[in-house]
Amino acid sequence: MKIDKIVLRKMKMALKTPFTTSFATQTEKHFSIAEIHAGGQIGYGDCSAISLPFYNEETNVTAWHIMRDFLIPMIKQAGDIKHPSQVRDIFAPVKRNNCAKAAIEGGIWDAYAKIKGVPLHQLLGGVRDKVEAGVSIGIQETPDKLVSVVDNFLNEGYKRIKIKIKPGKDYDYIAALRQEFGDITLMVDANSAYTLDDIDFFKRIDKFNLLMIEQPLAHDDIIDHRKLQAVVNTPICLDESIASVEDARKAIELGSAKIINIKVARVGGITETKLIHDYCQAHNIPVWCGGMLDTAVGKAHNIAVSTLPNFVYAHDIPPSSRYWHEDFMLPFVELDSDSCVAVPNKPGIGFDITPELYDKYCYGQETFLF
Repeated sequence: MKIDKIVLRKMKMALKTPFTTSFATQTEKHFSIAEIHAGGQIGYGDCSAISLPFYNEETNVTAWHIMRDFLIPMIKQAGDIKHPSQVRDIFAPVKRNNCAKAAIEGGIWDAYAKIKGVPLHQLLGGVRDKVEAGVSIGIQETPDKLVSVVDNFLNEGYKRIKIKIKPGKDYDYIAALRQEFGDITLMVDANSAYTLDDIDFFKRIDKFNLLMIEQPLAHDDIIDHRKLQAVVNTPICLDESIASVEDARKAIELGSAKIINIKVARVGGITETKLIHDYCQAHNIPVWCGGMLDTAVGKAHNIAVSTLPNFVYAHDIPPSSRYWHEDFMLPFVELDSDSCVAVPNKPGIGFDITPELYDKYCYGQETFLF
């Protein structure tokens, strides 16, 4: 595949409501789109790095710098791309900066699939025509407010509820949901807000029969998570700790988690996603696809990878209307009666840009000719 040019676009969209985690409250999303122009097609990749370096080391500004000054020149120097899986090795000299890598690599996967005339999920070996979606709910002011918010989402048809927690906004919130809604499928996400000093808290919440506890301890830890998993019954799910298949291997060998959340952006792209998926499948560790307040392009890539067989839990792939007043790709992602979203069957990611909205949310761009 000969790349003719790459276009980077700076984008900004306002969230419908603020989204609060243990590390920040977001009211808008700054992100970048990488367009890969090749073979008469345009492939789209999403850089999901947020504005603050509180989830990982990247921001939308640093990711732009890495794409512009390092990754795109590396692609240009590499010449023709025979297969998108090559990109992982091309980018290997750059340490981490995975959101930036995922944007360029994702666009190349999309362009390659479009040139081949096949859906991306088919190219990856996907086995589903729809994937189950759960909902992720930010930290609320009070347990009663959380109950009200969850009630609304259950009425919309969601079957898996994930709530963000942090010290002081945890036990009473979980208890309120169990009291109000009984045995709904419920999980919690701590975004690294706790330490081993909180072991007694995690033992106390075993009684709530949670689906999993996502990333309770430090963002780069696999040692303390092993100690925690050894003394609680609730499955530990690793998120931030897993940035590569090597991280997954070490965590699994240590027994640090029973589940892994794979985010395409966090691990550096689709190729690494599939490697982690395959390794986990071979070692009987189920996975699911997490989200990063994704807009249309990122969500499209998430849907494609979630069709792989070992993605077994509901994913953070909400309808287009969940976070945004409007989105810039069609068809809109919608929830069906089974709490699932359809997998598009057109070539590539299967979604089409809406030009006027795409331009509306773009506030800068740069073109790189090959």
